Amino acid sequence: MLNQRIIQAYKQAPWRVQLQWIGALLLVLVVGMLISGVYLYLSAEATEAGTIIRGLELEREERQIRIADLNTKLAYLRSAAFMEQRAESLGYRSATIDDIVYVEVPGYSGRQVVLLAPPPGNEPVNASIIKPAYRQSLWEWLYQGTFSLLEDRGIQP
Repeated sequence: MLNQRIIQAYKQAPWRVQLQWIGALLLVLVVGMLISGVYLYLSAEATEAGTIIRGLELEREERQIRIADLNTKLAYLRSAAFMEQRAESLGYRSATIDDIVYVEVPGYSGRQVVLLAPPPGNEPVNASIIKPAYRQSLWEWLYQGTFSLLEDRGIQP
């Protein structure tokens, strides 16, 4: 009897149970909508970042093309034909043998010869390109390793 009264006291009205189910359903819907909203926000941010990156890549390509164009123009302006033409327009002329004057500078002995490599000779080079370790077969290596291991342990083969 006492148990029945306790169960009856805690038993809720049917409309309260329905409200709890509706509340739980609404909570699930709100959480789902929040997750969807975060997903959409992150997708939009990633799309915007991708669009910005693509725009920057296009701008970089345009600038590389512009740099290549300017380098081509600079190469033309520094070419021998253009420089000769420009020098002539400024009044310069090519030097002749009579126009060249050599000046002797006391104490200057001229350029010093620097040898960066030994002079070529007929003697063959004894240096081997292949290291000795690479000329040994696998069986020789195992045989040598086994005997050195036995010698280290004091065992005579």
